[in-house]
Parts: sequence; C-alpha cells; structure tokens
Amino acid sequence: MKAIQFSEYGKSDVLKYVDVPKPEVKPGFVLVQVKAAGINFADIMKRYGDYLSPTLLPCVPGAEVAGVIAEVSQGESKFQEGDRVVALTEDGGYAEYVLLHESQLIKIPDAVSFEQAAAILLQGLTAYHTLKTSGQMAEGETVLIHAAAGGVGTFAVQLAKIFGAGKVIATASSEEKLKFAKSIGADIGVNYTDADWKDQVLTHTEGKGIDVVLEMVGGDIFTKSLQLLGNFGRLVIYGRAGMEKNSFDPAILMQRNTSVIGFWLVRIMQRPALYRQSVSEMLNLIGNGQLKVIIGETFKLEDAAVAQDKIESRKTTGKVILIP
Repeated sequence: MKAIQFSEYGKSDVLKYVDVPKPEVKPGFVLVQVKAAGINFADIMKRYGDYLSPTLLPCVPGAEVAGVIAEVSQGESKFQEGDRVVALTEDGGYAEYVLLHESQLIKIPDAVSFEQAAAILLQGLTAYHTLKTSGQMAEGETVLIHAAAGGVGTFAVQLAKIFGAGKVIATASSEEKLKFAKSIGADIGVNYTDADWKDQVLTHTEGKGIDVVLEMVGGDIFTKSLQLLGNFGRLVIYGRAGMEKNSFDPAILMQRNTSVIGFWLVRIMQRPALYRQSVSEMLNLIGNGQLKVIIGETFKLEDAAVAQDKIESRKTTGKVILIP
C-alpha cells in the first residue's frame, strides 16, 4: 500500500511517498481503508522530533483517520466489513490502510461525512476539553480564543457559544481571518499583530479581564494572555507553535486567584469513557447541524508535504484533510 513516511527529522522534504507492507489483521483488530486523514500541527512537531513524546523512526504520521472497515479478525466482533468508523491513533493515518484495535473505533453517523469525522478527533476534542474539562467554562463567562481561524480555533469558537459563553473574543493575524471567526460565532475580533492587542481585549471586557483563555502560541502571546486573566481566570495551554519558552513568577497567580493549566489530548485517551462520550457528543452536534466542520483544504496523500508547509506557515483556515 502507499503511505507517507519519514526516516529522519527535519523539514517537509523528509516526507516520502512510499510503498509499505499492508498490515495484517490480528485478533481484536480491524483493517480500515482510510477515506480521510486529518493533518495537525502535532504531525509537524513529530517530523521535527520535537513532540511531547519520542517519535520512533521510521514513522508514518497521522493520528486522525476515518474510513471503512475492510477486514475484521476471526472470532466475535461488534464490527463488520463495510462499517463507517473513525478513530484516534498514535500514528499511521497517512496511508491507504491502517490497523486499529476495536476499542479505538467509533461508528460514524450517516449524517456525518468521512472528512467531517476525521476533522474532529484532535482539534475538535482539544477545543472541547480545553473549554469544558480543563477550562471548566461556565455559562456567561468571557472566553479568549487565540488563532481563532485555525483548526482548534474554529471548533473552540463554536463550542464556546454552544456551551453558553457570554462573550467570545477571537484573535487572528489578519482582518480576513477575524471576519471568518465572527462568521462562525465570535462576538469580537482582535488582530494580535497590533501592538495594543492586549489593551483592545481588556477594553472589550470593561476592564474585568478574561475568564478562560485558550493559548497555543507561547512567547509574548502567553505573557500578555496571563496578564489578561480576571479574578479566578484560567489559561489553558495546548501547544507551543511559536517554539518560544516562557517563564513567569508564580506569585502573579495569587493576585487574582488565577490558574495556568496544561492540556495534552493523550491524557484524555487514557480515560476511554470520557473520550468516547466526547467524540459521540461532537458527532451528534455535527449530525444535527449545531456544529459546523470547517474544511479548509483537502490534499491528495502524495501532497502531504505541501499541506504541512501551508499549516506551518499559517496559510490555512479551518481543517486540512488528506484523501488517500
């Protein structure tokens, strides 16, 4: 079968379109023909060898897959060939087929496409859990969402409104992206390339500050976001796209009873009931039309390097999908 693989760390040119052995089915596993695979910034971090956990080489990246079961193992199974399924896996999604344990699989409702299903697993669940599980967002609270036109951001803006946020403030790097964020539910848009963006945000809160901030850039964005927290505010960190490290005096947290919370989706996967419940809830929200999946672009499997370059250069809006 065809797959995208890298055998050394580096820029996108390390990604190779190669022939690899098709996985063989074993007890408890099924073979899924991949119809759509999500691309995420985490894939890029793995390619650089800079992910939170070690990336073993050679690696076929890709954690989000949606497709059709092509083969099941002998013996009892609650799945059968032809079932439409979605799954979050450690790696292996950038391929024509992937071997998955039955416990990873969730059936896709008829009203949800493969592309929509693949799009929610990392970015959608990250938005869901940074708001609800880690951020503990309550109805009526003010939420600040950075990179609101990106993959996580587009879900976070919508979910914050669905969960009852009183005000959603979106930041992005251009007026076009801010217009887009407002079109999917953001109440206010602020360009974070403006020197006074922090002051603009504070003005929109009438000086009270933010209740929940979703932050994934680092550097100066993190520092100013921390300063923007109101009483009992929570800043949830779910990435470090800017590659900058930060340090701060913990005493600042005491002044307004604020919190800085780290989030990594892998830990949600270690709570299967919570993972399955949140995936099912999001699939239902998509199926009934409450949650829109913004597919920015789709690429052929062999064009994975081009797709990753566009994400890394922040030239994308919404979710980027590979179609094997």
